[in-house]
Amino acid sequence: MSKPYIICHMMTSLDGRIDCAMTSKLKGVEDYYYSLDELDVPTTLSGRMTAEFEMALPGKFESETKTPVNKFTFSKKFDAEGYEVVVDTKGTLLWEEQIDCDKPLLIITSEEVSEEYLSYLDGKNISYIAVGKGKIDLEKACEVLNTEFGVERMGIVGGPKINTAFLEAGLLDEISILLGVGIDGRAGMPTVFDGLAMDHDVTPLSLIDVTKFDSGALWIRYKTNN
Repeated sequence: MSKPYIICHMMTSLDGRIDCAMTSKLKGVEDYYYSLDELDVPTTLSGRMTAEFEMALPGKFESETKTPVNKFTFSKKFDAEGYEVVVDTKGTLLWEEQIDCDKPLLIITSEEVSEEYLSYLDGKNISYIAVGKGKIDLEKACEVLNTEFGVERMGIVGGPKINTAFLEAGLLDEISILLGVGIDGRAGMPTVFDGLAMDHDVTPLSLIDVTKFDSGALWIRYKTNN
């Protein structure tokens, strides 16, 4: 299958938690963006919840007819070196119009998305890929990103749900963790990966490199054994 080289890059506390408000207080937070740049991933991908809190406009798109598109389709509005990809399965997030963007927005959604939402994205000059019955076909979406949008390297920078979806689909080539200096310890806080079935086997990894920063943070890179 043709696809980008995909790296999951996250900053965590010592106990593996990734709550953004918490990690922003850890020593080494400035090293996260340095390490992300070093990974050379012009395209980055976030899940809906991350995008809702960090990128999208307030509110929710409401379809009047709720007529699903019911077919694979995509629309490319920009040729760019990299994209800000957001996974939004049902098409609910609201956005500013895209004009002369260095890193334009690209929405991945399922074929259950409403025709109205895709028209909304067209009106905002936002690229999209609608693929998958019932849920997004991540494998096909990655193929389209590579062959139609020219994405060769992509960083997954979302939360546990989207990280786990890519892991379960066998699409991650590398896991990159910036281990900040501090412990969260709060019950129920999100981790890098979460939600696999209880009988799911351990995912084997091979160490690539470990870097220590002056802050005390550690950058650990692993290759998946896909």
